[in-house]
Amino acid sequence: MAHGELDRPGCAPVWIVSVIMLAYAALVQSGAVTDALKYLHVHKEMDTMVILGYVGGILGVVTGVLLNARRDKAITNFDTFVINTIPGILFIVLLAMTIRWFAEPLVVIASKGLEGAFGFSMYKVLNLNYVVLGILVGIIITNTWGIPHFAASGVKTARFVLKMGVILLGARYSFAELAKLGMTSVWMIGFFVLGTVFMVLWLGRIFNQPKSMSGVLSAGMGVCGVSATVACAPVVRARCSEMAYTIGTILGFGVLCMFAFPTIGKIVGMTPTQFGAWAGTGILNSAQVAAACLAYNAVDIKTLKVGEIFNITRVLFLPVIVLVLAMWYGREVGQKLSFKEVVIDKFPLFILGFLLLFLMSSVGLFSPPSHYKGKYLDFSYSQRTEVTPEELEVVKGAVAQGVPGLHMEEAEALSDLAHQRQLAGNFADKDNSAVYDTTARKRMDALESILARAKGKEIAISAELKSAVNHAVKQVHKKSKTIVALTDAMMWFFAYGLIGLGMQITRKAIAQAGSWPLAIGLISGVTKATLSFLVVILFVKEVVLK
Repeated sequence: MAHGELDRPGCAPVWIVSVIMLAYAALVQSGAVTDALKYLHVHKEMDTMVILGYVGGILGVVTGVLLNARRDKAITNFDTFVINTIPGILFIVLLAMTIRWFAEPLVVIASKGLEGAFGFSMYKVLNLNYVVLGILVGIIITNTWGIPHFAASGVKTARFVLKMGVILLGARYSFAELAKLGMTSVWMIGFFVLGTVFMVLWLGRIFNQPKSMSGVLSAGMGVCGVSATVACAPVVRARCSEMAYTIGTILGFGVLCMFAFPTIGKIVGMTPTQFGAWAGTGILNSAQVAAACLAYNAVDIKTLKVGEIFNITRVLFLPVIVLVLAMWYGREVGQKLSFKEVVIDKFPLFILGFLLLFLMSSVGLFSPPSHYKGKYLDFSYSQRTEVTPEELEVVKGAVAQGVPGLHMEEAEALSDLAHQRQLAGNFADKDNSAVYDTTARKRMDALESILARAKGKEIAISAELKSAVNHAVKQVHKKSKTIVALTDAMMWFFAYGLIGLGMQITRKAIAQAGSWPLAIGLISGVTKATLSFLVVILFVKEVVLK
């Protein structure tokens, strides 16, 4: 046997992965699978499929040639860190492509098909997005067939890629979100984030849990789910099984909250603002916050807006929690660290990257400073933002005939849409941006109210009118191309990293973690939900957001 052959991945798997990626890119480029991709609602990503398929396939072919050429040569650093790693990277990328473009869409379609039978969307309730599916696929592979030998080196890159995803996460938030909240609400979120973190750490000590388990669970339960778990795991040196327990606890607790929160909110008669504040504080996962808010009130979108803003603000505390956990972990393991040592020597570089992108986003480098997740409103006059001539006739007809049940401001907004052909402020005020923008925002709220009330069956409007109003509202919602690109990259990094993470979670490792993390998570989660409920009822009386 040649020297070093046992440490090299085999060539055959690399050739197989390469052929699959090249063949898929060619099929997509030829248009042979366009109808299938449209059925799955992923056809807008065909360009990405072609590029990723060809780049991955060609890289695999080159790697296969190099592996074969160097088979009888001594192992070097180039072999260890480059050639031997690429096969595993391509294998995970192929899995991520399959999950993003096939598994998740099929789960969504199946969930919609079963919605009538179950009365709810399994996709939303169980949060079966690419994140969860990626972890599950990784766990299944490693606990059935095991990690293939040729992919072993590539799997080790998962943590690094996850950190890259956390860095890009910073571009989706800015100080603009904080500016939309009153100081009372910021203090409230800060109190519950830090309070939950310290409570979990205390419970971990009571139940004699490993420091790494307590640390990563405190971040997940205190801040905002998977992202916080991934960000804080390196700080407390958490194992993959401990990260899996934390993510599972967060998602499981969120499912319970999605049913309990709307029911309790309706029983006590919470206002839309109060429920949004409570859900955004007490539920940990972003998607589950949105689902609970819509379950509570699908008519008034104020509930959803408040809930999401509270939820996002929790993420902005992420660097603070990383710093707190770095100091706590250093003290717990016997390393007496000063504040300066923690900040300079121990503070993770990737969190500094997160902060850098957050600051760049806050000063408007990627999109207008008032953006929300890279989305902003553009009310300027432009032929591009007008409704179509057919839609305009529908709106004019509705205004002439009158729509029963409309509020005065809704009727006025509809009339203005017929007059100006687009959602905008008054043309006479176009040189006074403050007045112009305020008028346009009020009209947008009124049009969105029409759509929401129609969805909630409070009023009846034709499908044509609904489509025209919806188009007019969508025309003013813009997205920063930079933010969209960074978000897409972030999603791929998370998809890749979590598949690799799942591959490192074995049955033995999960069994060693025991059941106490779940108990700690439930105790802290229920406590936070209960206390935040009382605070909201007592102190959140009226609209927080403008």
